[in-house]
Amino acid sequence: MDLLRSTFGTSRLVRLLGEWTPVEPEAGGMDFAERLSLSLDAFDAIRLQSAQQAIRAMHVAPVTKPSAPRRQDLAADLQGARGTLGRAIAQDPVKLAGIAAEEVTYAVFRERHADLQRQMDLLVKPLRDHVRQSLARTAPRLRQLAALDAVLEDMLAPREQALWPTTPTLLQRRFEQLRAEGQQQHFINDWRQALLAELDLRLEPVAGMIDALANESRKQQ
Repeated sequence: MDLLRSTFGTSRLVRLLGEWTPVEPEAGGMDFAERLSLSLDAFDAIRLQSAQQAIRAMHVAPVTKPSAPRRQDLAADLQGARGTLGRAIAQDPVKLAGIAAEEVTYAVFRERHADLQRQMDLLVKPLRDHVRQSLARTAPRLRQLAALDAVLEDMLAPREQALWPTTPTLLQRRFEQLRAEGQQQHFINDWRQALLAELDLRLEPVAGMIDALANESRKQQ
């Protein structure tokens, strides 16, 4: 479970939220990543063990599809998704809502945040699946990586879907803090930073698989 602690605990999103919305530590002093890792139960451990055995067997299985994906093509797909979502995040939610600046409440940002999270779901999940399918047509170790990623995505998806809505809830504290300090106009920058950090976190598995493909290509040269 060290992988979960590394991925979530060191993410920019967690660091930003920790800086902006400090809260009292929970009993036992566990952080977000530790609580997530402990939420994996015995059934998850059995699934991981079964997956590990199946993944090891892939090492000797023949490659049925000889065509190999081009790393540049997958990287372009990744940049395309990041660019599309980045442009959506850059839009001003106040202008989109068509209301005056003095009438803005946090509800405007909460609704836009939820809409952007839905857009992330619609773009990132198919992209991740496409990259996995591409790696499944390559070297054994990359096929193993793709299989492991599929298991982890399936296992963690319900927990992630429960955790993502907490981000706008935490950001509301930042909104109220800045409004109390008379600096409400600065909130939109923090809000966008948090969304871009969330996007990076969601795309991290995709970027990792593409990097692994690049490393494997260099080894074969």
